[in-house]
Amino acid sequence: MKDEQVTELLYQALETEMGGVKIYETALKCAVNPDLKKEWEEYHEQTENHLQIVLDVMEKLGIDPEKETPGREVVRLIGESLVEAMETALQNAPQREAAELVACECVVLAETKDHLNWELIHEVAEKTKGPAREALKEAYEEVEEQEDEHLYHTTGWGRELWIQALGMPAVLPPPEEQKEVKTAIGAARAKMARKEQM
Repeated sequence: MKDEQVTELLYQALETEMGGVKIYETALKCAVNPDLKKEWEEYHEQTENHLQIVLDVMEKLGIDPEKETPGREVVRLIGESLVEAMETALQNAPQREAAELVACECVVLAETKDHLNWELIHEVAEKTKGPAREALKEAYEEVEEQEDEHLYHTTGWGRELWIQALGMPAVLPPPEEQKEVKTAIGAARAKMARKEQM
């Protein structure tokens, strides 16, 4: 295990969660569908909690949360770009629904990185020993299902809102939300089942 890279992973996870709070704040301004807005309000609150969980892990492991790293800077720039994209859509989109679509895509991009971070934290927890193992394992177990839901549900929303924008019948809320999907297999099954819900 490369301790320096584990620390870098935690810095990137911290920056991802910090950016995630801002991304959800901006996405909520774009939300038109009341069910999506309600879901993103919940995810925003959970992301604020995930940020605190990462800070707690860093404290337990003696990692300075203020330190800057090149990887952390890149993650910050990506998050800021996603916020800027949504703000641009809000200002320039011919309809609010177009900004809502942009917001869905931005949230999916952010949650993809977030999901990866937590998968990697789980991998580290499985392979490390001592207090680090316990701190990482406990953190992962607290956020895993929520992170899965954030990614899979918002992906479903993005797909269905695009289908609606294309003038075809959409399933809203998406099957991923209706079936409370929390796994990749569940997301695939929900997507396949959408035709039955039409």
